Amino acid sequence: MSGGADRTEQARQRILEATYACVARWGLAKTTVEDAAREAGLSRATVYRYFPGGRDELVRSVVMWECMHFFLRLYEEVGDAERLEEVLERGIRFAHQSIVDHEVLQRVLETEPERLLPTLTVESGRIVGVTADFLAPYLLRHGLAPGVDVGEAADFLARMVLSYMSAPGRWDLEDPEQVARLVRSELLAGVVVRSGREGGDPKP
Repeated sequence: MSGGADRTEQARQRILEATYACVARWGLAKTTVEDAAREAGLSRATVYRYFPGGRDELVRSVVMWECMHFFLRLYEEVGDAERLEEVLERGIRFAHQSIVDHEVLQRVLETEPERLLPTLTVESGRIVGVTADFLAPYLLRHGLAPGVDVGEAADFLARMVLSYMSAPGRWDLEDPEQVARLVRSELLAGVVVRSGREGGDPKP
């Protein structure tokens, strides 16, 4: 990376970190470009130079920035897993607990979901794509069911996993046995060649 590009990335990172600190302190609605600039120790004009779309672009960028941090931690958690089932089981449990424990996210979801959810919806395509790309090699290694396309299977699993992370329904994602049954009976059934261990429905 050239010196100029490196300085640009450092400046963007500084602004994103400052914006996140403001959101943690005041929430999405009350965080302004001026707040982010003051927190970063930069001028308002400098913030606009890196985020010309102003406050809307800044909010979208900081949400995606935090999402990417979350996925980096998730990949570290499952990086040494060898089997597809293990990747999904460990990943779902870790992701669910991370969401539950994320104080800023929980506060924003409780107080101003109407501001956060549209941004997540807009960025969901990128999030699904990153997750699908990560899962595809595990699918190929495991072996796909006849007629299943790896790209379609990875996209399906990514969307389902992200859905269960935030809305587990009848499944207790803190229970390893229920997560294992979820993975085998609802996520992988019909997608991959059958392994020796079969899943089932959760206990009522």
